[in-house]
Amino acid sequence: MNPIISAPALADELAGAHPPLLLDVRWQLGGPNLRPEYEKAHIPGAVFVDLDAELAGPAGSGGRHPLPDPAAFGTAMRAAGVRADRAVVVYDGGLNWAAARAWWLLRWAGHPSVRVLDGGLAAWEGPLTADIPEPAPGTFEPAPGALPLLDADGAAALARTGLLLDARAAERYRGDVEPIDPVGGHIPGAVSAPTTENVTESGRFRSASELADRFKGLGATADSEVGVYCGSGVSGAHEVLALAVAGVPAALYVGSWSEWSRDGGRPVATGPDPQ
Repeated sequence: MNPIISAPALADELAGAHPPLLLDVRWQLGGPNLRPEYEKAHIPGAVFVDLDAELAGPAGSGGRHPLPDPAAFGTAMRAAGVRADRAVVVYDGGLNWAAARAWWLLRWAGHPSVRVLDGGLAAWEGPLTADIPEPAPGTFEPAPGALPLLDADGAAALARTGLLLDARAAERYRGDVEPIDPVGGHIPGAVSAPTTENVTESGRFRSASELADRFKGLGATADSEVGVYCGSGVSGAHEVLALAVAGVPAALYVGSWSEWSRDGGRPVATGPDPQ
């Protein structure tokens, strides 16, 4: 199944006999909660999901956005109306990082049909509403493990034996700047692959063939063992999504640099080269 859906295709499905459940995951790093924006206008039927509160556990030694407790995640998803037998489409304001985090978590937790609205709300040309839906309680029960997951030791090992991609901006990878985490740089052996290069100027994903060419140039093919990390497991989920569009399965290191850099015993590399 294609993990992304265009706005016109979504409009068609919403008008059909079996419309998908919509989740609005608008979010901004370090900014205020965007539920007020959702309450002003959203795609009709969409239910708001709070990334910080529902798609992550409490920040701490595991990073800024560690995995949520599966039971708590299941409770939040059922409250939003999620069922395993109904397709889900997630969207955010247009960057698609938050939507990709929701996509990855639901897929990791075993939901069989989740897609991201390509280009997010910015790409939607249909009606908007301020009406807040009251979804019927869902039945989704998480079964974690449907997508591959890396911890810090696994990421370190994959950087030596396979391909570990760093989805952050190149300047953070090099260690030139670090606006958020304790130290700049990257996991030794990781390859710089900014997730911003997976999309066009419109914010929509490049074609599957373009993405396949990009990742092949970085050493990633369908036969490769590939992992991804970022700052805190949000933009990294976007890179995993882009890899999925290209037909390349990849594991996500959810703790990412925000976990790695908190441990003073872990090595840090700087500069443009992996080592």
